[in-house]
Amino acid sequence: MTEKDLEEQIEIDDSQDVEEGKTEDVESESEEEMNEKENEEDALEGVDIKAEEEEAETKETKKGFFGKAKKEKKDKKDIEIEELNDKYKRTMAEFDNFRKRTEKEKAQMYEVGAKEVIEKILPVIDNFERGLSSLNEEEKKSPFADGMDKIYKQLTKTLEEIGVKPIEAVGQEFNPDFHNAVMRGEDEELGENIISEEFQKGYLYHDTVVRHSMVKVVNC
Repeated sequence: MTEKDLEEQIEIDDSQDVEEGKTEDVESESEEEMNEKENEEDALEGVDIKAEEEEAETKETKKGFFGKAKKEKKDKKDIEIEELNDKYKRTMAEFDNFRKRTEKEKAQMYEVGAKEVIEKILPVIDNFERGLSSLNEEEKKSPFADGMDKIYKQLTKTLEEIGVKPIEAVGQEFNPDFHNAVMRGEDEELGENIISEEFQKGYLYHDTVVRHSMVKVVNC
């Protein structure tokens, strides 16, 4: 190989070295760029993950806030419903008490009115009894007396049907709740404080005294 050929070979080798150096530089630069790009992507991915976490946290916060608000609203609604139920129950109880009180007052008014009517009818019963008791046996057989007796029995039966009944007196022990003693006496055949005679019959209306019996009491 001549000197000239050697120089050319050296130049060619140098050129190859330069090219290889350039190639290595390019590859190095490409690798750095790729690393930088990966770092940037990792950074962006980190930013995205952080953003997603923040967004998730925000959603969770909002969810908690709205959930709490919804629960408070539900609790308030339940309280209102409970108050309305209590008010309804109190209203129904008051209405029931009013109904019972009204019925009781009506019954009392009816009883008072009935007693007033009965008190006015009792003298008529007394007159029927006096008139019939004054008839002798022959007069009792007359059609007139028989008609009066039927009217008397019909009247007393009607009073009995509405709750009016006579007070037992003769032979009973004196009771100031039912009897009015207008005369006293002695009778060895009867016990103490016993009614021997009745002057005017007393009556009850549903266990309430309409008129006391006027009686004679012996051995008191």
